[in-house]
Amino acid sequence: MAQDYFIADLHLDPSRGEITTLFIDWLGTLPDSCQRLFILGDLFEVWIGDDAIESWQQPVIDAIHQLSKTGIDIFFLAGNRDFLIAKDFIKQTGMQLLHGPMVMDIQGTTTLLLHGDELCTDDHEYQAFRSQVRSPDWQQGFLAKSIAERRAIAQELRDGSVQANQGKSNAIMDVNAEAVSLMMQTHNVRHMIHGHTHRPAIHELDSGQRMVVGDWYQQGSVLICGEGGCRLQVIPGA
Repeated sequence: MAQDYFIADLHLDPSRGEITTLFIDWLGTLPDSCQRLFILGDLFEVWIGDDAIESWQQPVIDAIHQLSKTGIDIFFLAGNRDFLIAKDFIKQTGMQLLHGPMVMDIQGTTTLLLHGDELCTDDHEYQAFRSQVRSPDWQQGFLAKSIAERRAIAQELRDGSVQANQGKSNAIMDVNAEAVSLMMQTHNVRHMIHGHTHRPAIHELDSGQRMVVGDWYQQGSVLICGEGGCRLQVIPGA
C-alpha cells in the first residue's frame, strides 16, 4: 500500500553536519511504498535567497533531486526559517512548491498541511514579525541587498529570536487551541498536519485530529500515513 511521509524542522546547518548526513542517508533508505514525501518547512536553519547557496548545501540538493528521479513526488512547504526558498531551488531539487495552509488528499482523507507557526497566536511579538517578513515589500527589499548584508541581517534576527524566546513560556510558543479550531473550520477539514513546535504527537480533538511532526536536532522524526492511519517514527541519530 502506498504511503505518504511527512518531515519538518530539520534546521540543517553547517554546525550540525551529522544531522545533514543523517537526512541524506535516510533519503536513500525510503521504501518502495513511499509514494510522496512532504517537507513542511524549516529544512534549513536559515535561507537568505536562492542565489546564496553554500557548498555544504549542495549534497542536500543533490540527494533530494536524486530521490525525485525515483518516482517519489516531493513537496515543499516553507517554514519560518526558509520562507525565502523560491523557484530556482525548487527546480534544482525536483520538488513541488506548496503554499500553506494547503488542503490535500492524504490517504483518502481531506487534510490541511501547514508549517504551524501561524497557529502560535499567543506569541503576539512573533506574529507581528511574521507579518513583516512575509510581506512582498520586505522580501523584495531584503533580496535586493548583497549576500553579505543578508547574512548579517539573518544572524542578527536569529540572535534576537534566541534572546526573545528565552523569556517566553512554553505555552506561549505552542499552538493556540482556538486558532487550530478556527483554521480547521475555515478550510472545512477535520485533519491537520504541521511542524514548528518540535512537539511530535497525534492529538485527538473534538473537531478532528492534529498531527505534529518532530524536529531533527538529536534524531530524526517522520510521520507515516498509510491505509491503517498515521504513525510517528523516530529516526535514530548518528
